[in-house]
Amino acid sequence: MSDQQQTPHDIPDVSGRTVAVLGGTGDQGRGLARRFAVAGLDVVIGSRSAQRAQTAAEELGAGDLPIRGLENAAAAAEADIVIVAVPWEGHRELLVSLEEELAGKIVVDCVNPLGFDKQGPFALPVEEGSAAQQAASVLPRSRVVAAFHHVSAVLLLDPEVDAVDLDVLVLGDDRDATDQIRALAAVIPGVRGIFGGRLRNAHQIEAFTANIIAINRRYKSHAGIRITDV
Repeated sequence: MSDQQQTPHDIPDVSGRTVAVLGGTGDQGRGLARRFAVAGLDVVIGSRSAQRAQTAAEELGAGDLPIRGLENAAAAAEADIVIVAVPWEGHRELLVSLEEELAGKIVVDCVNPLGFDKQGPFALPVEEGSAAQQAASVLPRSRVVAAFHHVSAVLLLDPEVDAVDLDVLVLGDDRDATDQIRALAAVIPGVRGIFGGRLRNAHQIEAFTANIIAINRRYKSHAGIRITDV
């Protein structure tokens, strides 16, 4: 795959950045942390428990990757870019508690507010419109971006998978911030970061995760999306 195909538009250089993944002990968080570290970025896993975060970091890094674990507030304070990958139930509470540590930083929300019943997954209503908009409302001093909603944790964590066949939709109101997160997505081999609109459109991106889960269950797959003609 050529560079033009991999990154369809000019993107900034994110090498040298420190990326924190809050909720980094969950599957999605660990998967993203692993891929960013493999790409050479300095990665900090955040958790409510510093010990749990460090254990996850040691398991992922095995001494060879630049991953360390800290309590959530310390992880957020050290990072340039902070990814929020926590369960929806604790989303608002965590972000409110970290407003000071996250001030002035790019905060990437990849939380999907979903419910599950006998008929399968479905999108939950969010007062602010979406998880990303909720993040923006409680983090007025941060640059909030929505991204990484449809990435298979299984593929991210599998050391046998060199490249992930996927486009990551990146949404936000700050052009520089969305460009940096498109570049962050592109450090994962096979992945492109594609601008997907303003933050007000994040709700349908989050909700579409229910469709992806339904596809995966029916076809026993790890489905992603590709945007054509870009």
